[in-house]
Amino acid sequence: MSHACGVDFGTSNSTVGLHRPGQPALLTLEQDKFTLPSVVFFNADEDEVNYGRAALSSYLAGYEGRLMRSMKSLLGTSLIDGQTEVQGRALPFRQLLAHYIGELKRRGEQSAGQSFTQAVFGRPVHFIDDDRKADRIAQDTLEEIARSVGFKDIQFQYEPIAAAIDYESRIHKEELVLIADIGGGTSDFSLLRLSPERSTQIERHNDILGNGGVHIGGTDFDKYLSLTQVMPLLGLGGKLGNGTEVPSAHYFNLATWHTINLLYSQKVAREMQDIYRDANNDDLRTRLERFLHLLDQRDGHWLAIKSEEAKIMLSDQDSISLKLERLRSKTQSQLECVLTLDQDGFQSAIGHLMDQIAITIQKVMDDAGVTAADIDTVFFTGGSSGVRGLRARIAAMVPDAKRVEGDLFGSIGAGLGLDAHRRFG
Repeated sequence: MSHACGVDFGTSNSTVGLHRPGQPALLTLEQDKFTLPSVVFFNADEDEVNYGRAALSSYLAGYEGRLMRSMKSLLGTSLIDGQTEVQGRALPFRQLLAHYIGELKRRGEQSAGQSFTQAVFGRPVHFIDDDRKADRIAQDTLEEIARSVGFKDIQFQYEPIAAAIDYESRIHKEELVLIADIGGGTSDFSLLRLSPERSTQIERHNDILGNGGVHIGGTDFDKYLSLTQVMPLLGLGGKLGNGTEVPSAHYFNLATWHTINLLYSQKVAREMQDIYRDANNDDLRTRLERFLHLLDQRDGHWLAIKSEEAKIMLSDQDSISLKLERLRSKTQSQLECVLTLDQDGFQSAIGHLMDQIAITIQKVMDDAGVTAADIDTVFFTGGSSGVRGLRARIAAMVPDAKRVEGDLFGSIGAGLGLDAHRRFG
């Protein structure tokens, strides 16, 4: 029996792949679901740790505790050596990641009915843009954490190549394929020659014509949608009595998943109270009261979830109405905020991110000596590749290529499982 699996530890969702002929390539991790949202909730009321959908459900139900998400974004940054406070105790971020990856391993083993000691972990082309040292540190850190939870033999595969392995298992002739993997934290692109004959080879270096990536993903789309459309409801952009704008630093932290918890301190509360006192009109005071109420209720992650919800809805709708029932001022206790959002506003909010992604793709093509006309197929994977404007922007760069949509959340895990089987047997 093979003790090897593929592990796709994602910014937003994670999967575990196992090659089992005639059976699903992914293991069920939460009830009948193949994905486990990359979320941990330390439930103080119940004195337990919740993971995945259960973690989000407990948090939204109002249980007291600490919610952590987008943990992968810590890899390669100085934050990984820091800590946060959970129920009055210091929790190192490395230990936080070990909690989650250990649970991912445990659930995978339970689903498969066997233990796993070997694994191929997916990794983005770049954990950190333009910093090879930080990128290496990020991979080494992930390997150390994986070993700490029981994996003994660990190898890595680029996530877009893992997606290509899954796609290649279903084609019948050679294709030059652009893999567009838009995940929660990174966007990775690879140009590969794929064919049924090539698929039997373990070493595929010569089939990779080019690859590149940028540290932009779904959580960044959430962030800038929130900053441009939602945060003004809390005072961002407002003018104070001295003519200056409300400082933006706390709004950026509130719009960024892995920095939200930094706001829950007395220091931040005092700073926002000082800003509130400098407001010279009722409208701005109302908006700042909403911010203060949100901090008091520790509803930052709820607001981030609403921004993510808006992004998902705007992926297939022209306009939406987003209910923000927890945004309240002192004088209003009932539902007060319903925000109308449309495609134009969304595309404007993330336009600069799409520009950077387009530049990255063009560089991959140029470095590989490939023109748009040479590319047979664009293979979309990763949950954020469903963003309508981004997909259209990428497709327009290679207008003659066939467009194929993989399993947006499962292609990488499935490919990693098959890769693990080929490497470890």
